[in-house]
Amino acid sequence: MTEGARRIWVTRALPGAEATAARLQALGLTPLIDPLLAVRDLGAGIDLTGVAALAFTSVNGVAAFVRACPDRARRVFAVGDRTAAAASAAGFVQVASADGDVEALAALIVGQAASLEGAILHPSALEPAGDLLSPLIAAGLSVRRTALYESVARDPAPSTLAALGDLEAVLLHSPRAARKLSEVLASHPAPGLRVLCLSAAVAAPLEALGRAGILGPVAFAPRLDETALLGLLLP
Repeated sequence: MTEGARRIWVTRALPGAEATAARLQALGLTPLIDPLLAVRDLGAGIDLTGVAALAFTSVNGVAAFVRACPDRARRVFAVGDRTAAAASAAGFVQVASADGDVEALAALIVGQAASLEGAILHPSALEPAGDLLSPLIAAGLSVRRTALYESVARDPAPSTLAALGDLEAVLLHSPRAARKLSEVLASHPAPGLRVLCLSAAVAAPLEALGRAGILGPVAFAPRLDETALLGLLLP
């Protein structure tokens, strides 16, 4: 890495990558936006029969639901403030934010269980980054998940590959992106590149490359939220 440079590769899909880049800039870091994933709708139908509330764990989940269904009458539980803001902007009126991670979202929903007359629907990615359903089921709630979109791998730009030696770190938000990065780095080693992951599950596909010295240290956030992930970049 060039001395003094603090360039961070943002690999998550748009539009989330832009929000992450803005947060990096606020920290005085320089983002390089080059997603390893693109979002593609699955064309799944949405059955709201008996559904009292929706649980969103990402802005992408909100956007996919909005594209697939015109209903805005249900209560919304959102994992964080940005997801809650996206739901409000889409026309949902009763929106609550857990202001945390998936565990915090589950706790919020369980705390409101007495006021829920019906099931909770979790519109999600085909491969969710966290497990929202298990703690809700354990609490006796009726819950189901509908996969509305998937993240499709894409190749990084040649300019990104050429800049690997000048990047301080790469941020990974999903196991799918981590698997794609492992493919990329297998043929473009970057032993000085820090790999910062949203969770242990995200880090898992890269651990063998780290041990082989093909990339730099691999770390994951202590909580499943982006604030904790970005905290790994702080002194």
